[in-house]
Amino acid sequence: MSKHAPAPVSMFDPRILKPALVDSFKKLDPRALWRNPVMLSVEAASVVTLCTFAMSLAGINGESPLFTGLVSLFLWLTVIFSTFAESLAEGRGKARAASLRKSRTEVTAKRLKRPELDAPYENVPAEHLRKNDYILVEAHEMIAGDGDVVAGAALVNEAAVTGESAPVVRECGGDRSAVTGGTEVIANSIVVRITANPGETFLDRMISLIEGAKRRKTPNEIALEVLLIALTLVFFLVCVNIRPLSLYSAAAAGHGAPVSLTVLVALFVCLAPTTIAALLPAIGIAGMDRLFQKNVIALSGRAIEAAGDVSVLLLDKTGTITLGNREAVEFVPVGGHTETEVAQAALMASLSDETPEGRSVVTLAKEKHGLTAEVPAGGRPVPFSAETRLSGLDTEGVKYRKGASDSAVAFVASLGAPGVPADLPVVVDRIARAGATPLVVSRDADVIGVINLKDIIKGGIQERFQQLRSMGIKTVMITGDNQLTAAAIAAEAQVDDFLAQAKPEDKLRLIREHQEAGFMVAMTGDGTNDAPALAQADVAVAMNTGTQPAREAANIIDLDSNPTKLLDIVEVGKQILMTRGNLTTFSISNDVAKYFAIVPAMLLSIYPQLGVLNVMRLGSPLSAILSAVIFNALIIPLLVPLALKGTRFRPMPAERLLIRNLLVFGVGGMIAPFVGIKLIDILIGMVL
Repeated sequence: MSKHAPAPVSMFDPRILKPALVDSFKKLDPRALWRNPVMLSVEAASVVTLCTFAMSLAGINGESPLFTGLVSLFLWLTVIFSTFAESLAEGRGKARAASLRKSRTEVTAKRLKRPELDAPYENVPAEHLRKNDYILVEAHEMIAGDGDVVAGAALVNEAAVTGESAPVVRECGGDRSAVTGGTEVIANSIVVRITANPGETFLDRMISLIEGAKRRKTPNEIALEVLLIALTLVFFLVCVNIRPLSLYSAAAAGHGAPVSLTVLVALFVCLAPTTIAALLPAIGIAGMDRLFQKNVIALSGRAIEAAGDVSVLLLDKTGTITLGNREAVEFVPVGGHTETEVAQAALMASLSDETPEGRSVVTLAKEKHGLTAEVPAGGRPVPFSAETRLSGLDTEGVKYRKGASDSAVAFVASLGAPGVPADLPVVVDRIARAGATPLVVSRDADVIGVINLKDIIKGGIQERFQQLRSMGIKTVMITGDNQLTAAAIAAEAQVDDFLAQAKPEDKLRLIREHQEAGFMVAMTGDGTNDAPALAQADVAVAMNTGTQPAREAANIIDLDSNPTKLLDIVEVGKQILMTRGNLTTFSISNDVAKYFAIVPAMLLSIYPQLGVLNVMRLGSPLSAILSAVIFNALIIPLLVPLALKGTRFRPMPAERLLIRNLLVFGVGGMIAPFVGIKLIDILIGMVL
């Protein structure tokens, strides 16, 4: 058995770079660029400078053709770098979508007249299937569409979707009935009720989401964009008013020249928040791509964004906090018996028990006591039932049983036992208080001892919970165990709170209580009974192996069906918010250096006193303006790797994180342009 997540796609892969470069020019179409108003205004400014360049070539405006030409060139490059960043992010998604498309083949379905394995059928193309159609899928056939198994059971290979090479069981009823179109039945036959029309299947949605074709802006992204548009309008009004001010000042001073249109346009573009505006679409697309690398599909950008704001995590105990299956860790004798006797009786009672717990009893008896056995000839297995809460083996006149304490006591009493060992209640209570499950073992009417079945806490889970706690995120364990067991496991796992003996309505009530208190809530689920709570949660992660109602209620699907992925999803969400905030801070901080470069340069001929503001000692006014424009363009591709990879996530309190990022990206955003613009000015002086 092996499992793999999609391999990371390098941004320097020629298969991505070449199409991204072509797409970046296609996105220059204003009909495509209008979704990014800031960059649309930069494109309009680039057109204006192209006109001034033509006028300078014709000698109409008296400006240097070299200067206007270079300004126009780098303004166009600013727009192209922006569209290239978005195309590069989309290209990585398209490469993954292409691999998913290869997994789809033309499938012919056997549409049934009625939902029965032996019912007559007709062969139809998969695209003709509609919701509530019934199809028959036999061994070595592809499942033609998403649906639920309504008859039969089969082994299904889901590697095309999940990357999991081992087949899984899909059967009617329960939480393992959902099947995905494009997967293959390995053995047996099933009847599937189609739940999605062509083009709406899970695989279709995956491809569409990965490509980013239907990506809608998230609320935070829209709010940030409104801020950027407002800043752009403010700087536009400032630049518009500088022209008449310079005309009046030149006339009043009797010397100097008014600010030219090319310089005004350059000032506007340099002051507008072009850096974050250029990278904003790429940050969102790259975030969904990073989740896909973890084999997680976010059905909306809103879900990822909400994950970054989560303050309460509801985690199922089984599979998330514990390994999923309880293991036998100890044989405890009672009534004067020996541990070996308990191991022998427990082994016999578990020989026909194929549950993980039963197999762990056999393993412990073998590893600790060297005991092995096989079901003897004539032996009659006694399977576990909800009524008896016992399982075991009857052989050669001996009845071996293991099960819940009260059920085992009742069983030996029915065989004529006068009573139970005096130390049995003490042992059972001790094991239960430790958070484990006591299984009483009997041989005929004699209670031999107790098996200690323990939930194994996942390694490192306490450290992860501590990291979440340091970020102000509260963890709540959800379990069906009783209060005593739940409290012991919660204490060992170091969760903040727990909900014991939880029913579906209890989960829903808990989510609503936290939301009414102003918290964002995330949870995982896979069963039909989890669907109401998943629909209520702000971040709802459904397991791919779960039922169709659970997957439809969720906004994130984990293809590996690993509940601990919820912690990774929260980290990716926070990383996206941090990256967006950090680059916004860096972009706005950049303007400080540009003030010192452009403002003195454009008014120096009128007000020579402004030369004192030339703290960078730039070579000439034209060189200063051109250096700022070039830096403004080049900083975008230099920050593309950070936008695609994301800011490194460090679990720490929000206050410390804010101070750290302000120092790195705020102060750094002010210092970097001073250095960059000065270096470019030196190069311009050497070349020109």
